[in-house]
Amino acid sequence: MQFDDVLLGRRSVRGYKPDPVPKALIEEILTLAMRSPSSMNTQPWNFTVISGEPLDLIRAGNTERNIAGVPHSREFRIGEAFAGQHRDRQVGVAKQLFAAMGIEREDKEKRMDWVLRGFRQFDAPVCVIITYDRVLADSDDTAFDCGAVTTALVNAAWSRGLGAVINSQGIMQSPVVREHANIAEDQVIMKAVALGWPDDSFPANAVVSERRSVAEATSFLGFED
Repeated sequence: MQFDDVLLGRRSVRGYKPDPVPKALIEEILTLAMRSPSSMNTQPWNFTVISGEPLDLIRAGNTERNIAGVPHSREFRIGEAFAGQHRDRQVGVAKQLFAAMGIEREDKEKRMDWVLRGFRQFDAPVCVIITYDRVLADSDDTAFDCGAVTTALVNAAWSRGLGAVINSQGIMQSPVVREHANIAEDQVIMKAVALGWPDDSFPANAVVSERRSVAEATSFLGFED
């Protein structure tokens, strides 16, 4: 793929084929992603790539704890609930997804099933957990750098025919993730990325989220028209 094709064609994939993803292909994708820039070349990121039984155990633990009402234990700050235009965008993409999946506003069962899909890593065959070195946790550059490498990861995956979605629900119950993924205490669990071959028959995979225009998001100073 050309670079523009990757950026303009990529979308978040929430439905996957069960087919396994070769370890060598994941290594290739990570090699590309890790060319991302980082502050002073600190490269604070680490990856735990999970499949098979360990991933099934994480899915089960996440689901059980959330159904039981166990409060989340996410390690990377969530912040305040979205409001204003940010909330509008959040609601907007949810409406797109629910419309694609035929989930009515009053259908509590289907809405709950959709939420639980997130805690199950969208049933993807692979999950990549992104962590960063705890010793760097006070630096905002660390989170910025990990965001950069995660963006590069999903774009590299798309360029190789794989789908991905950056997912916070899958790491909301951090004790479950830390136990079954053997994540060391010197790491902060930041994000999860569901990864696999896209199931083109899954309606939500056709959803392309809306983007603001350059004019809305950008100010130019010192340029001649």
